[in-house]
Amino acid sequence: MNVKNFLVSGIVGGVINFFLGWILYGIIFKDAFPSNGNENMLFIFLGCLTFGLFTAYIFTKWAGISNWITGFGAGAIIGLFMALYMDFFANAMKPTADINFQIMALDIVITIIMSAFTGAVIALVNGKL
Repeated sequence: MNVKNFLVSGIVGGVINFFLGWILYGIIFKDAFPSNGNENMLFIFLGCLTFGLFTAYIFTKWAGISNWITGFGAGAIIGLFMALYMDFFANAMKPTADINFQIMALDIVITIIMSAFTGAVIALVNGKL
């Protein structure tokens, strides 16, 4: 594995993921996902950075993805499974009547979109390095 490709593409992917989250969750869909005023932006950024590094690791170590189109598709699939994982566990202790399935579905779609573009950027950076 090329460590430089992993680190650079992972950091760039994490930054892209962070800004996409800000645009999608913080601006476009802010009414569906209202702020409680207690968000820890450092932890949100570190979570995005971790996702970028996780995706870059898969792309550079296991899959050899360096084409943005392939990265877009692989990122979307990773995002689908990550969103399902997170939303199922986030709602696991709620009574079914309290679960907002529309918000859950919207979150899954947003995560797929963010992950697809993050994957595309990571693959693009991998291809350029």
